[in-house]
Amino acid sequence: MFRVIGHLDMDAFYASVEQRDNPGLRGRAVIVGAPPTQRGVVCAASYEARRFGVRSAMPSATAGRLCPTGVFVRPRMDHYRAESRAIMRLVAATGAMLEPMSIDEAYLDWSQQCQGADADGSLRLALPLARQLKTRILGERGLTATIGLAANKLLAKIASDHQKPNGLTLIPEATKVQFLRPLPVRILYGIGKVTEQVLHEAGVRTVGDLQDYRGDLRALVGSFGRKLRAFAFGEDDRPLELGDEVKSISGEETFLRDTEDRRVLRACLKEQAADIAAKLKRRRLGAHTVQVKVRYGDFTTLSRQISLEEPLTEAGDLYRLGCYLLARDRLVCRPLRLLGLGVSNLHEPAATQLTLL
Repeated sequence: MFRVIGHLDMDAFYASVEQRDNPGLRGRAVIVGAPPTQRGVVCAASYEARRFGVRSAMPSATAGRLCPTGVFVRPRMDHYRAESRAIMRLVAATGAMLEPMSIDEAYLDWSQQCQGADADGSLRLALPLARQLKTRILGERGLTATIGLAANKLLAKIASDHQKPNGLTLIPEATKVQFLRPLPVRILYGIGKVTEQVLHEAGVRTVGDLQDYRGDLRALVGSFGRKLRAFAFGEDDRPLELGDEVKSISGEETFLRDTEDRRVLRACLKEQAADIAAKLKRRRLGAHTVQVKVRYGDFTTLSRQISLEEPLTEAGDLYRLGCYLLARDRLVCRPLRLLGLGVSNLHEPAATQLTLL
């Protein structure tokens, strides 16, 4: 059976929902998050705001300086989740097997419905399904979506990043190697900032450079080398994960003595953030949700979380959001027995936006 995989990515989801619900926001730089006059962070930004350099996890005050004409809107997570469920019902109605990746993103498997004479013929049979799905999402939900089609998850994700917003891109099997050649090497799944720098130092800047590399990639990236070479040629055998298991990574520390010393608490959070970031990178994942947990001397336990549209991978971002959550809800109002930091809603980080081809 030929594989037919789609990748659905809603366009600037949180901000687009706000622009849909409030026509006065359409065409304006919408920043979903706390206002710049308050301590807070950006949860999402419209394309208009992104042009000013605004991004998720950025302090709201910084976003306000970068984009003085931006309109700040408080996040409505319950509303976004309800919207996501409605969109995923439309996806399921196409008959696709579904692997949700986050609130606004999912892999689709149309292999059962689309079997042609060969691999590329099968992919072409999925084009009408993808167009109909985009039309239904726009007509029934008032939102635009971008879909990538290919024979595997790697290429489907790259395809969905190719023509945002409101795009539809198919990467044929027959021309996938040529399609990939001019793209920056960072576009491949599993390559973060550190790996990218290592490859750059070895003269590997594009996927074509990686295809042509004659050395042993294991000397550069360890055991990932074999998989990375396969990715460079558009090969990926990862199946869709159809289970609904909740995945999370967390760490916590119980202090010898209850404490509210900010230096101790900040050091604890930094260590936990660094450990979580390292685990995310080893698993090549990003986190959409960050949570802090505190326990007081009387064993009262509280937790607070924040969800962002773009996945986080860096320790600095995780640490900053942990500090923000503690401060926002004044959780260090008395000595803490325990402090914990965690992430959830995990999936592969968004690829760098393509500017080539």
